[in-house]
Amino acid sequence: MSAAPPTVYTVTQLTANIRATLEHAFSEVWVEGEISNLRIPSSGHVYFSLNDQDSQIRAVLFRRVAAALPFHVENGLTVLVKGRVSVYEPRGDYQLILEYLEPKGIGALQVAFEQLKKRFDQEGLFDPGRKRPLPGFPRRVGVITSGTGAALHDIVTVVHRRCPVTRLRVFPVAVQGPGAAQQIADAVQQANQHTDLDVLIVGRGGGSWEDLWSFNEEVVVRAIAGSRVPVISAVGHEIDFTLSDFAADYRAPTPSAAAESVSPVLVDLIEDIRNKHARLARAMRGTFRFHRHQVELALHALPVPSQILQRQVQRVDELSFRLGSGIRSMLAVVRPRLDAFTAGLQRIGPGQSWQRGSLMLPQLRQRLSRAMPWALNGKKQQLRTVAGTLDTLSPLAILSRGYSIIETVPGGTIVKDAQAVQAGDRIRARLAEGRLSCLVEQTERQS
Repeated sequence: MSAAPPTVYTVTQLTANIRATLEHAFSEVWVEGEISNLRIPSSGHVYFSLNDQDSQIRAVLFRRVAAALPFHVENGLTVLVKGRVSVYEPRGDYQLILEYLEPKGIGALQVAFEQLKKRFDQEGLFDPGRKRPLPGFPRRVGVITSGTGAALHDIVTVVHRRCPVTRLRVFPVAVQGPGAAQQIADAVQQANQHTDLDVLIVGRGGGSWEDLWSFNEEVVVRAIAGSRVPVISAVGHEIDFTLSDFAADYRAPTPSAAAESVSPVLVDLIEDIRNKHARLARAMRGTFRFHRHQVELALHALPVPSQILQRQVQRVDELSFRLGSGIRSMLAVVRPRLDAFTAGLQRIGPGQSWQRGSLMLPQLRQRLSRAMPWALNGKKQQLRTVAGTLDTLSPLAILSRGYSIIETVPGGTIVKDAQAVQAGDRIRARLAEGRLSCLVEQTERQS
């Protein structure tokens, strides 16, 4: 009796049977491992390997499941996953199809918090240099919180008690649950459209980590960081920290503390103004008394204007008297000298001068006749000497000895160096008698 023929599978059939067997035997498994070889293509699906010390297995997190995670999957993250074992038939690889993933040892929200904090910090959203000081006396304050929560009640109570003149504008929003983050971000943008607001308070009362998570959402953090109006973050209790606290201009530990930071105690402020007013009035009165005393001293030290005028009038009279007396004294001295000079002129009158001049005229004429020829000969000799010197120095005398003066054409510049002209240039030679127009054929320079 012959044996039955063996069953022969195609590769596809065998792979399909293995996949069915694995999916039935391992329809729900929990696996712990470290993520490596992470790939996220444009489809949005997440592919990676789970490793331990000795082995690894491929895993896939489809886009629908990945989008629901509050954090980003990263290489090196140790996770606890739930899924089913299956086979990827085109390669014959077995893999885990995941339905759940959480970080090992810490919560998913904590991982998401650290990841977002690191990213925003790298972008500069938490830079202390961006933070603005709060106004010292805000007139209008915007409040973004739940319209029915205890936080709003605390803020209103504190502000009205400390500074009743401060006005509040409330923007009620949901502070937890689906859609809360978008409502908070929209309220921040809406508040920025009110130009009369001096500062914003964004916050809520205490709660669990999940309850406060809306204030860690990216949309809220970016809205606070981009706010034109300074923002105070007041989320939860003093020990609670959210990413909104780092993005805001000021972090208040509680909503009540935020209300105190924007509402100075009006009674104390009025009392302080009264004290400063009294001190200013005392200082002004003291300054007035001091300057009045200085004026009185100056008035006693200065003479009366009428007395000054009287002394100046007396001085003018005295100078006038001295001037008249001086003129009379001067005339008394000059008059005798003037009389003596007049008498001398009378003694040497024009008649006597003419008589003496008539006697001396022949003698002077004879002396002039003898002196003129001698002086004329001397001048002629000087003229001949100068003419000889000029003739020696004259360029014409040099030209008469066969030299010439070379000038450029046009321009008339005297040529002293052969290198000043080039072959083909026109020049003009000035001789003792006449000029020559020449064309330069070659230039040479003596060494």
